Amino acid sequence: MTRPQDLAGWRDLAEQLKTELECRAFINDEFVDAESGETFETINPATGEVLARVASCDAADADKAVAHAREAFRGGEWSRMAPGKRKQVMLRLADLMEQHRDELALLDTLDMGKPIMSSLGDMAGAIGTIRYQAECIDKMYGEVAPTGEDALAMVLREPLGVVASIVPWNFPLMMTAWKIGPALAAGNSVILKPSEKSPLSALRLAQLALEAGLPKGVFQVLPGFGHTVGKALALSMDVNCLAFTGSTGVGKMLMQYAGQSNLKRVYLECGGKSPNLVFADCRDLDRVARHAAEAIFHNQGEVCIAGSRLLVENSVREAFVDKVLKAAESMQPGDPLDPQSFMGAIVDQTQYERILDFIRQGVEEGARLRTGGEALEGPGLFIRPTVFDGVTDQMTIGREEIFGPVLSVFGFDSEDEAVAMANDSDYGLAAGLWSQDIDRIMRVTRRLESGQVFVNNWAGGDQTVPFGGVKQSGNGRDKSHHSLEEYSELKSVWMALG
Repeated sequence: MTRPQDLAGWRDLAEQLKTELECRAFINDEFVDAESGETFETINPATGEVLARVASCDAADADKAVAHAREAFRGGEWSRMAPGKRKQVMLRLADLMEQHRDELALLDTLDMGKPIMSSLGDMAGAIGTIRYQAECIDKMYGEVAPTGEDALAMVLREPLGVVASIVPWNFPLMMTAWKIGPALAAGNSVILKPSEKSPLSALRLAQLALEAGLPKGVFQVLPGFGHTVGKALALSMDVNCLAFTGSTGVGKMLMQYAGQSNLKRVYLECGGKSPNLVFADCRDLDRVARHAAEAIFHNQGEVCIAGSRLLVENSVREAFVDKVLKAAESMQPGDPLDPQSFMGAIVDQTQYERILDFIRQGVEEGARLRTGGEALEGPGLFIRPTVFDGVTDQMTIGREEIFGPVLSVFGFDSEDEAVAMANDSDYGLAAGLWSQDIDRIMRVTRRLESGQVFVNNWAGGDQTVPFGGVKQSGNGRDKSHHSLEEYSELKSVWMALG
């Protein structure tokens, strides 16, 4: 298939794709309706069009999927498969994802409103994750402990069992790959609960997994709502691990459910209010301003690590904010199917109204609205890039995660003040630091309370480095071999000799 090159081409492909959507749950290698027969609508936020009615799973479907997953795990066709063979299956899955990359990207764009070029970038990340984790499978070693000659002690790594992955709507398939990649690579059976706002690419992935040759019951997909099927998975006595990306509030509930059930492992990647620190000594303020704008307006600001708090040294603040405003002007929302659009639509009406309410609060609490602050007229849920200056940490927009295209600018006079402001948050997912002073970079990097720090860039990294936060941003790590370790269990073996 030749990739479309313009808006008309992507629209044509979208019309074709909408006639082929799979909307049923994927349980034990079969696409089936929910036990209740219930469905929900998935809507294109750029047009208001109903794309499809999708199976709405609940506790009955969860119980059935968990039973099949447990049976598959104990059967051992995947969990005890030779590592090299398991690797080949996952590499076939990655190859199939590569062959269908445009289609998968288009599903995410239609489902949640993100620009098609952004979705294509997500697919590269998703495919890279599956390939990286596949290559890790036969490179993870156990240990032989030091003992005397009368014993042999080994430390083995074994899969956990049944893993339930609950993923968000902002990067639907990429977040799915980050969760299921290492869990499958470790030999677990995986049940995926995609967001009800973006289930379509997960169901298409199930078709590809079937084609790739994953054994029966090893990978299943349950579309539905968090308070029904998600809760049921979290409370299940036969799920060994819960991997979640989403809000801090939901993450806290999932930890409670784990405690109420079987003390299953819970790995969380939750909210963020990430600080982006700009010191006066950094070179090329125009380039830095462009990156600062992209850090908040990429994906309509619906990004867990969005650089939503911009902290600028006061000696350059006015000039720097002017440069950010200029950059923001080139990032206006447009049709998500247009390859020229930098921003797309807000995912749904609830999130759209929530963002606009935060903007109203910012004005009421005295922040200086420099640009944006309003929605676009016409069909679709579009909000302009919005910048507030003169924000303080007492203001709602300065403390709470908005998850939209709203930037809050703070000023500081010293390094200590900047670090204190950056750390004055319940969150600790990411932080940015712009400076040419290597001594300052080393000092501040170590003092920032964050799971990841981007120095003279924003959101840099690849599959070799872990992704995750501290404080109320969670405790799990996606990507890298560290994520594979999270989905395995250590078993100690002590053998008496002679």
